[in-house]
Amino acid sequence: MRDFTLRTYRSLLLALIKAKYNSLTFEEYCEMQARQVTPAGKFVILRHDVDLKATNSLATAKIEAELGLKASYYFRVVPESNQPEIIRQIAALGHEIGYHYEDMAIAKGDTAKAIKHFEQYLEYFRQFYPVRTICMHGAPTSKYDGRDLWKVYDYRDYQILGEPYLILDFAQLFYLTDTGRCWDGYKVSVRDKIPVYQDEWNKRGWTFHHTSQLIHWLETTPAAELPNLMLTTHPQRWTNNRAAWWKELILQKLKNMIKRVLIALK
Repeated sequence: MRDFTLRTYRSLLLALIKAKYNSLTFEEYCEMQARQVTPAGKFVILRHDVDLKATNSLATAKIEAELGLKASYYFRVVPESNQPEIIRQIAALGHEIGYHYEDMAIAKGDTAKAIKHFEQYLEYFRQFYPVRTICMHGAPTSKYDGRDLWKVYDYRDYQILGEPYLILDFAQLFYLTDTGRCWDGYKVSVRDKIPVYQDEWNKRGWTFHHTSQLIHWLETTPAAELPNLMLTTHPQRWTNNRAAWWKELILQKLKNMIKRVLIALK
């Protein structure tokens, strides 16, 4: 099974369904937390960071809707992500739309300019969906961490329920991300990682490189031993188009080399 194709993504979703996972949007999870309601049964928060190639996100959104699953799609302001018609179609399929913010990087660390930019684009994305959650874009080549904006301001003042990296208890929620075009990309990730818990997860054997390994884990682990999940993908990586697949593979290998250098310099 070739990795990072839509066929493989469908197989991953089917493995989650077979393992009795209920899908939640991040917004739904935040609402439950606010009401102090415990989700019924095992759950997975399906999160998508739409960094590039918005049309790929529509493809994954259609597969999820067909299988009766809901997901959270976070869009950037850049044209490669910010495609109004795509956003409308994904929202119409029943998925959550959120703001994948990078205002600190855009404003070059000027918090006053950054919050104005945040306000402008939060209002913009709310024309498509009543946005109630946000998620930072890692922006690995920028020295500015988007989350630093909330050291000065409070996102709750904007009727935002949560930001994954600020409110989630990753001791209770196993975090999986395809950052680096693999499932152990924390090794080359600048910001999209949870280092406090990574060693503990590795000790349990919860480490995967290929999607087939993740699927095998879901299919062979006793249900009682499977944890609740947040599963984050970047749909730009998932395609059945052979030329696009190879291009993404080569570009990601180059990006991983650059990120290794950035991590070493830190």
